[in-house]
Amino acid sequence: MKIAHECLASAKKDMLPLLDKHWKETEPNQETIMLDPDWKEYSRLDSSGILRIFTAREKGQLIGYCVLMISTSVHHKGHLFAGTDVVYIHPDFRRGSTGSDLIRFAESHCKDNGVSLMTLNMKTDYPFDSLMLKMGFNLLERVYHKCFLGK
Repeated sequence: MKIAHECLASAKKDMLPLLDKHWKETEPNQETIMLDPDWKEYSRLDSSGILRIFTAREKGQLIGYCVLMISTSVHHKGHLFAGTDVVYIHPDFRRGSTGSDLIRFAESHCKDNGVSLMTLNMKTDYPFDSLMLKMGFNLLERVYHKCFLGK
């Protein structure tokens, strides 16, 4: 398995089928909010250095990704914070160390690039809390949502 930091241009085509699988598996509001990434904005964020895409590939095939947004914190202007956009490992590769290897790689990149704090989000219906705790992450907050469409 190969883990790497890739730009959007090199990863996007391979990410599309996995993004669709990810969305179908985890998105709670599929009937009202369709998957429709703003690729122009992703491209702008990539070219400005905010978007960071970390990939896991097995024999060249994309099997997972961890996408972070890195920027100065508006609450703590002297610090860079990294926050999850999306993180996903294909179900066939979740039993091994793919997830932890990918997150460790992203962590190392963040540390090497002056990031003070990294947060990882997960859906409560698809938790990987034990992995996060084992890797030294702490539970920080809970997020609630309410969809105003379709009901």
